[in-house]
Amino acid sequence: MANELGAPAIANLGDLRASGHVQKTLREEIRDNLLTKLAAGEDPWPGLHGFESTVIPQLERALLAGHDVVLLGERGQGKTRLLRTIIGLLDEWTPVISGSELGEHPYEPITVGSQSALAAYGDDLRISWRHRTERYSEKLATPDTSVADLIGDVDPMKVAEGRSLGDPETIHFGLIPRSHRGVVAINELPDLAERIQVAMLNVMEERDIQIRGYVLRLPLDVLVVASANPEDYTNRGRIITPLKDRFGAEIRTHYPAELAAEMAVVRQEAHLVAEVPEPLLEVLARFTRNLRESTAVDQRSGVSARFAIAGAETIAASALRRATVLGEDTAVARVVDLETAVDVLGGKIEFESGEEGREAEILTHLLRTATAETVRAHFRGLDFALLVEAIEEGATVTTGAGVSARDVLAGLPVLGESELYDDVCERLFGSGGGDSDGQRACAIELALEGLFLARKIGKDTDGSETIYG
Repeated sequence: MANELGAPAIANLGDLRASGHVQKTLREEIRDNLLTKLAAGEDPWPGLHGFESTVIPQLERALLAGHDVVLLGERGQGKTRLLRTIIGLLDEWTPVISGSELGEHPYEPITVGSQSALAAYGDDLRISWRHRTERYSEKLATPDTSVADLIGDVDPMKVAEGRSLGDPETIHFGLIPRSHRGVVAINELPDLAERIQVAMLNVMEERDIQIRGYVLRLPLDVLVVASANPEDYTNRGRIITPLKDRFGAEIRTHYPAELAAEMAVVRQEAHLVAEVPEPLLEVLARFTRNLRESTAVDQRSGVSARFAIAGAETIAASALRRATVLGEDTAVARVVDLETAVDVLGGKIEFESGEEGREAEILTHLLRTATAETVRAHFRGLDFALLVEAIEEGATVTTGAGVSARDVLAGLPVLGESELYDDVCERLFGSGGGDSDGQRACAIELALEGLFLARKIGKDTDGSETIYG
């Protein structure tokens, strides 16, 4: 039986024993659930892209071995998301002693208070059920993090109530002990002060707690996972060697190796207020990858996946604004909106010191490179001769952030019986695609921009209008 929230209805220790419940250590629980998912062909890591043949197998081996894990990688590589996904390997519900500060298993109380409660109530000991999401704790390491935050400290109020200073019940537990039978994640581990790192040593290896000279033996069952920038972790000496040694696995993360994975991350994470056609997401993904390869960008800082995500959200917002101002029925992002991303995303990139003053120029150049690559990928072999000829004879196409999709299409040169426009839309959106004015205008703009970048036609930008001619 289960209650209305889905948790089992068992409410005391006697009923729990009668149900046949078997206690597992945290590492056994994670190992069994991971093996069950793998045997069933189920993906244990939903929402992660580009790690399938590199990071994921290493992490799975570490968890099967029962190791504490540290992920090393630059910003925006999905380290935190990967750590949070471990939650899915815990049992959905687990029993805990009602009111226990550390969420102890009814079969194995470890604090004085819980042991006293078991001795007093026996099989009538009240139990509660904790969901897997409550068994994951996360802490962003900052220089002001204290031992009390992570490990614990003496609670002066409990001392004032009459308890002696050496009484274990005077201790206020920190994040790691409170994560007993769960996962605790520490982001940016090297930013912890050295004395805090020292305090973690016994917790991770000997599983005891040392607070103000007192040693409290607690068989803590905690999986410690962490993330760090490899520059801080391996080269600058900002993490003490004994703590490094406590982690059983060091796993290097990376940015998506494949373009499709890069696009999948953007598609999954971006919250779009308007339609952003796939070709524009591809341009943004290529743009991000070009930045990661550019010698003008400080690659030690990395170019986060959040760059492309924020870019997609920005051009969607630009499309929504245009649709609202011009009264368009549907807001669809177009090539002209890509420039708005350059205007606002420069602050997300760390440039090399010698590139000061050239930031906008570099971003514009790499965006044009990404656009040209997308055009070549989709329009290779397509004959634009009729369109180029019409423009050479004086025809112009006007677009821009202030020009509606319908006006863009209405201003296209007439090419007789040419099926060029349909071919362009089919190349980008597949058979039957490009059925809205916004999508068709996006396709045409991408073709025109490709012709401009190939120096087949000219382009003049004046305020909110762009004229191809």
